[in-house]
Amino acid sequence: MGTENSVVRKHYVLVHGACHGAWSWYKVKPRLESAGHQVTVLDLAASGTNMKKIEDVDTFSQYSEPLLQLLATIPPNEKVVLVGHSLGGPNIALAMDIFPQKVAVGVFLAAFVPDLEHKPSYVIEKDLELAKTLIRPGSLFPEDLSQRKNFSKEGYGSVPRAFIVCTDDLGIPLKFQLWMIENAGINDMLEINGADHMAMLSKPQELCDSLQQIALKYA
Repeated sequence: MGTENSVVRKHYVLVHGACHGAWSWYKVKPRLESAGHQVTVLDLAASGTNMKKIEDVDTFSQYSEPLLQLLATIPPNEKVVLVGHSLGGPNIALAMDIFPQKVAVGVFLAAFVPDLEHKPSYVIEKDLELAKTLIRPGSLFPEDLSQRKNFSKEGYGSVPRAFIVCTDDLGIPLKFQLWMIENAGINDMLEINGADHMAMLSKPQELCDSLQQIALKYA
């Protein structure tokens, strides 16, 4: 326990966006692991290799269940670096709201970032045209999200939040990324120049460096 390596070792939990799955992190996971970190990737309900059908997933909480189940198993003395890509942003926000004590920092990678003043659906509705092009039918749960209570200051709002900007993102344009950062009151912003929407595939090493930089500060 007292070795230098155990001090710097972090646990990253990487959450994919809509239509994607755990597979989308295949370039990032081994890089973080070779740097000595623990990395967990997962498929949300009805995503990737998860066997559920989207028709059987009625709410956003059910869609997020694999992530919530994982965080429930994290020991009380451990905090993870929770990373959400794209439409995975609301998933990690929900997890931070329920388990704030288990998350050292929430990292939004070109992701939708909820705020504390509006319903969780607010930022998605602001960019609904993009959202429609990215999702499997039903995986946005706009009605469910619009009826949920705002994320709380004591939960989601109590966890440090960082945003990784992808400058060449055509899916979530730079201007909209910057608006969300301001709207949500993000603590830290890093930029990956030349990264498109799938930074984990186009700029995996730069993404790993950014994640480790954020983790070093907060975790």
